[in-house]
Amino acid sequence: MKLRSYLLLANLVSIAMIILLLVAFYRYMLLNRDQFVWLTIASIGAGLISALLHFVLVRPLEASVKRIGEGARRIAEGDLKARVEYTGLKEFRQLADQFNHMGDSLEASFKQVSAAEAAQRELVANMAHDLRTPLASVQSYVEALEDDVIQDEAAFRRYLTTIRTETVRLGELIQDLLELSTLESARLEAEELQLSIAEDVLVELLPRFAKPSEAKSLQLAVQLPDQPLKLRMAPRHLERVLQNLLENAVRHSPQGGTITCSAMEISGSEEGKRVRFIITDQGAGVPPEERDRIFERFYRSDRSRSRDSGGAGLGLSIAKRLVEQYGGEIGVDEAESGGSAFWFTVLEAGDGRHAEACSTS
Repeated sequence: MKLRSYLLLANLVSIAMIILLLVAFYRYMLLNRDQFVWLTIASIGAGLISALLHFVLVRPLEASVKRIGEGARRIAEGDLKARVEYTGLKEFRQLADQFNHMGDSLEASFKQVSAAEAAQRELVANMAHDLRTPLASVQSYVEALEDDVIQDEAAFRRYLTTIRTETVRLGELIQDLLELSTLESARLEAEELQLSIAEDVLVELLPRFAKPSEAKSLQLAVQLPDQPLKLRMAPRHLERVLQNLLENAVRHSPQGGTITCSAMEISGSEEGKRVRFIITDQGAGVPPEERDRIFERFYRSDRSRSRDSGGAGLGLSIAKRLVEQYGGEIGVDEAESGGSAFWFTVLEAGDGRHAEACSTS
């Protein structure tokens, strides 16, 4: 039964009961026949007018319910942009507001799911390409060696070196994928909450870039404050973030360029003071329209992250997730030299228990 029919039926039953009671009372009152007839007709007329008014007044309620029902039907059919007008009584306007809020939430959730599916398809496609390229190279070199095509000892050694390089590249890509998947699902463990000293991490990290820097005649400059920087970040994670950003800077720096790694204290927040690390290079830079996507998995800009220059597009994504795990921020700006200035922030450790924890890390 429809809502309008139910309300009208309820109203008619109520009016009928009232009229019957009035007629019964009229019967036992000291009324003559004409008075009884006229009062009965008047009561029936009043009941009919009341029923008509009830019918007219119920229609807006029915219209409001129909609008909400129509919106629910459209959403059920997949039209997530369906919304209900804010008209009618106060309660129906509140219901419409809640309905529209639900529609906004469903639409936002659907967009997130669609974006996640698109990112997953892109991830699989990029993984397939990045894995297929070194595998095809290894396969071609191995087939050449199996067919005794290479007779020269120097060429034979060069082929083996290429095979080894490609297998190392495959191993690094697989390791990056495993680490990235772990970072996206894991929480910080107790042992990962230990503190680190920036100077100690850089002393251990920078020698690894001696050969790559020498190959491109790069100058690597470090600018740190005089006092030691104690940070609320596990040393191995700080080292990994700096390593990924420095590798990116070395990869995209021109021959004979300069890379600068600096750190400075910035204004604090409710959580405490922060330290801002900046790694600048003199490369081509990152276009403004790509700076929001540069930290996505496998994303490469034509000028800054091409496959020809190496890298699978995972280093910056891993750095972003590590920094965000510790409540920091990461981004890229244009350097004064015209290149890129990659930066990230880390909470600085205070004295007392933080210093004690740092001494044990």
